[in-house]
Amino acid sequence: MSPVPAMPSFRQRLRARELLVGTFIKTPVTHPVEILGAAGLDFVVIDQEHAPFDRVTVDALILAGQAAAVPVLVRVPGSEARDILPVLDCGAQGVLVPHVDSAGRAAQVVAEARYGGGRRGFTNSSRAGRYGAAGFQQHVTDSDATTAVMAMIEDVAALDVLP
Repeated sequence: MSPVPAMPSFRQRLRARELLVGTFIKTPVTHPVEILGAAGLDFVVIDQEHAPFDRVTVDALILAGQAAAVPVLVRVPGSEARDILPVLDCGAQGVLVPHVDSAGRAAQVVAEARYGGGRRGFTNSSRAGRYGAAGFQQHVTDSDATTAVMAMIEDVAALDVLP
């Protein structure tokens, strides 16, 4: 029997400029993620910045997304490693980072989410590393290739530095 070909990641589809339809999740229960995945949405965003999500709840919603085969992104509450790393370790396919107001800040955000050339702290014992089943190099390569990092330009000061 031939192996099932891997589906393109959310990041690959985004970079290919596919039309993707998704929505924000603001309710800290798993059911909406499962329902929206079954309805065929291309992604969901857990809004950790403006809704009541703790790490355990985010972890459960990411697991629900995997069960429903819908990529889960997390709008994190800030741009520091403590905001970005936990959701990526839980298996989020990407982060949406608010209040990025300069190219330097955008580069710092990307560095927090990347192993190669970045500062992301390593573990393959989390869901993202398949609880140790992914070897060191495989986990680093796969994570860097599939993790979407998106900066939100939402402050007036950022308008002055846009090209």
